[in-house]
Amino acid sequence: MEEHSGGEGAEISTPEDAANDALVLAFGRLQGAANRLEYILGRSLERECGISHLMFEVLLILGRAGDPGLSMRAIAQEQVLTTGGVTRLVDRMEAAGLVERAEDPGDRRGRLVRLTPVGEESTVTAARLHRDNIRRYFVTPLPPEDRDRFAEDIRILSHSARDELPRLP
Repeated sequence: MEEHSGGEGAEISTPEDAANDALVLAFGRLQGAANRLEYILGRSLERECGISHLMFEVLLILGRAGDPGLSMRAIAQEQVLTTGGVTRLVDRMEAAGLVERAEDPGDRRGRLVRLTPVGEESTVTAARLHRDNIRRYFVTPLPPEDRDRFAEDIRILSHSARDELPRLP
């Protein structure tokens, strides 16, 4: 990693040290890249498929889960959202015909969310577009010999950060 203000443990004594610290810069670049990619890829999903990136993420979560579906709480935990936020999102997705609520076979009072046939088709269509955009904006700019290692490093960071988050009650 390129060093700007000394080593990894270098003292930060001034605003300039703070702004040029190698670790601070590296994380800022990661965050900036993620935010810009989120915008580019999300805008494409909205324009081409009529769904937000967050809706697409929920479609993928439900696609992974299969039948009989997932509870609102399980979706909230996967997305790091409040159950109220997930409820509003699922309401919009249900109105669009992408998901449906069904009785939970394991809990008579519970409700599960699952994909409708329209939701299944939308998931496949959106995933094809998304994969093409990921290849274009996320993979192609990287040197071919670094791509697999980069993907593995991101997986490690994602799991490490996930493990630090509190589980919802």
